[in-house]
Amino acid sequence: MKPYENDAVLIALGSNLQGSYDSSQGLLEAALDQFVSNGLKILKRSSWWRSAAWPDPLEPDYLNGLVVVETTLSPLQTLTALHDIEARFGRQRSVPNSPRTLDLDLIAHGRSIMNQDRLVLPHPRAADRLFVMGPLAEVAPDWRHPVLGETATDLAKKAKVGRDASPIG
Repeated sequence: MKPYENDAVLIALGSNLQGSYDSSQGLLEAALDQFVSNGLKILKRSSWWRSAAWPDPLEPDYLNGLVVVETTLSPLQTLTALHDIEARFGRQRSVPNSPRTLDLDLIAHGRSIMNQDRLVLPHPRAADRLFVMGPLAEVAPDWRHPVLGETATDLAKKAKVGRDASPIG
């Protein structure tokens, strides 16, 4: 295990609407280009994973990935930076789980455990989503969930949502 893995700041990315880009992948790559200027230095990134939309598989497929970042920002400052990036890419917060151009989720901020109105850490549903745990297991297989104590690899095997998720290319 790399020394930073358990203290990592983990951010999941997703998109199923390409906005003004040629593809969701192009949009996600452009979003990653915004991270450094927002205080988020990318240390490691997963490949892109495709999965059917959830809960409505009739919506366009999602493209997902995960990055490990280094930051001096607090958890709430990190969340604010992510929301700012989403807004620049046309993210509209309407109905939960609706199609979106860009979804940036703060999965973990080191070993922080929080339960506030604006932020719950670790992300309360990430451990059960293969489209999050699969990419995480790819880049930090031995990362341990701060509450559950299980590794990313073990959580990916047990995930129930997005079982069709798989890496592309």
